Amino acid sequence: MDIVHRRLHTQYIAQAAFEQPGDVVRWLGAVQAQDYLGSLWAIGLRMRQATESAVEQAIADRVIIRTWPMRGTLHFVAPEDVRWMLKLLTPRIVAANARRLIRQFDLDDAAIARSKDVFLDALHGGKRLSRDAMYKALEAAHIPTANQRGLQIVGRLAQEGVICFGAREGKQPTFVLLDEWVPAARAIERDEALAELARRYFVSHGPATVQDFAWWSGLAAADARAGLEMARPHLAHEIVDGRTYWQPQSAPAAIDGPPRAYLLPAYDEYTVGYADRSAALDRMQAQGMNLGNAAVLGPTIVLDGQIVGTWKRTFSEGSVVVAPGHVASLVEAEAQAFAAAARHYGDFLGLPVVLA
Repeated sequence: MDIVHRRLHTQYIAQAAFEQPGDVVRWLGAVQAQDYLGSLWAIGLRMRQATESAVEQAIADRVIIRTWPMRGTLHFVAPEDVRWMLKLLTPRIVAANARRLIRQFDLDDAAIARSKDVFLDALHGGKRLSRDAMYKALEAAHIPTANQRGLQIVGRLAQEGVICFGAREGKQPTFVLLDEWVPAARAIERDEALAELARRYFVSHGPATVQDFAWWSGLAAADARAGLEMARPHLAHEIVDGRTYWQPQSAPAAIDGPPRAYLLPAYDEYTVGYADRSAALDRMQAQGMNLGNAAVLGPTIVLDGQIVGTWKRTFSEGSVVVAPGHVASLVEAEAQAFAAAARHYGDFLGLPVVLA
């Protein structure tokens, strides 16, 4: 089984097919989004024609929602999924962090409750506040925010479904009340939520193992297995080297042709959506390259499913300069594929590309 090529197809990187940002997010279940600009490109590269401004407009239009639904990490999710994902996934995170918040930040349940009241009052009526304004509201209520205490309060109340991100004002993110920003949606019970999350993950990220699903979702191993069992009617599986990989029932066929390259943003689902990322690192390992976390957490160059290096962007005189970082040796056709991928990124930004 060609794991990496199938993942390129199920994630719609190899053949972008979506018309709207919300369709991408809904398909993947969640898109990791702590690197804000990178996460816009993570959505855009899976669309037929996308621009950075159009993806950002989808945030302002409440088509995609940015919050902390899983693993204590920022993600984009569809509005109808926000509440059931928070209900399913965040209680485990909140419980695991409770003692740490008390020990390191002196934040017990009473302090969180007081902070909640402050935010409910400050944001009521559709108000949007920057992070600094949120901290000032807490300080005015004699709730200290220094030394990352404010960030811990904001993250905890987002996990509890009180607040989420709104649209940016200039380059500054804003916060809003989730119940005012996101329309009400059908509530689903725990078993249905587990089954839906598992189905969504394996259909969009497969081939993947149940361990990959547990990592991605942050679910306990038993819950991950239960979700997979309920989602099995929608999935197919293959056993490779004694491990069971789950995927959509209709697996993509291999495609012949010239090499294709993709510039993935930091924290793209293709690299961070799995506990075991080794399948995409075979070429680098074969060439003795070890980039550490940069190979899976940073902006990466992917060539025919294999991570072959890193890249970065800078802006100069109305152009975007795309520069490769540590890169495996490329033949001419592969270098041309990298140049094509860079031009695709430039189209997304609406800027000409200069290759450094």
